[in-house]
Amino acid sequence: MKSLELFFADTSRALNVSSLLWAARGVCLTAVSTALFATSACTTTEHATETRPVLRNSSPGTMGELRIAETSLDSGNIELATSLFDKIVKADPTSVPGLTGLGDTLYAVGDFTRAGVYYQKASSFDPAAVGPRIGIARVAIHQRRFDDAISTYQGVLARVPGDPMASAGLGAALDLKGDHAGAQAVLRKALEANPGDPLLSVNLGLSLVLGGNPREGANVLLDVTRYPGAPPQARQDLALAYGLLGNNEAAAEILGKTLPKASVQDNLRFYDIQRTRSDYPADHRASVVTAVPATTIQASSVR
Repeated sequence: MKSLELFFADTSRALNVSSLLWAARGVCLTAVSTALFATSACTTTEHATETRPVLRNSSPGTMGELRIAETSLDSGNIELATSLFDKIVKADPTSVPGLTGLGDTLYAVGDFTRAGVYYQKASSFDPAAVGPRIGIARVAIHQRRFDDAISTYQGVLARVPGDPMASAGLGAALDLKGDHAGAQAVLRKALEANPGDPLLSVNLGLSLVLGGNPREGANVLLDVTRYPGAPPQARQDLALAYGLLGNNEAAAEILGKTLPKASVQDNLRFYDIQRTRSDYPADHRASVVTAVPATTIQASSVR
């Protein structure tokens, strides 16, 4: 693809990454692919739930509220999550998990500027905390400050080698800059440390697709979608791969499970346009051999 910027756009749930993460809570590369679908309302940010460490200034008295707040955020109850995180911060203005949580709630509704303020404040109280740093990097990606995001993710990985969220985010940032080879190297290395991680695998598959190798990308995504717990965006990315390979029938079968017929046709026309504009080798434009799996995908939690 000539420029990944062409494919980057915010959607109504703004990296629902509850991808991150981000939490997924890091920015999933699937957020990039969502922009390809005019009718798809999720930049990932349908994301996998993250097991977050207890930060050092979390008191036993607030841990129950913190867990409820995080669960509420993961389930999409932003109002309750915001109320609980706010209560935690009022009780302790230096609470890193509380401040990070408020940043996550703002991030979830697309208020990236204010989210960044809370992440920065949390990081100022505990520079070693991973959560706020990943939040800062995610905000930088949404603000198209890709170099800042890359630097921040690299800093996290220097302290926590192989961290899947930071690796996924770093791969996304590199892809958005057009460095597909670099992104794929990061994601493959992370998968060595985290075999089978669905977020990393989905991002690798999409990176391969956007980097001009939709056949290999489709094979990676097929492996992910075989499992019930696969991120929902995996199927959308697989539809993209099929579409760029010219296999509109398979792409339509996938899209038809969640989109109305008119929207499916709009996406297929988009794939056709991108396929003719792309400089893929001729052998990459052949149909995918493997059939589309019929596995039902469960929605992942988002942030």
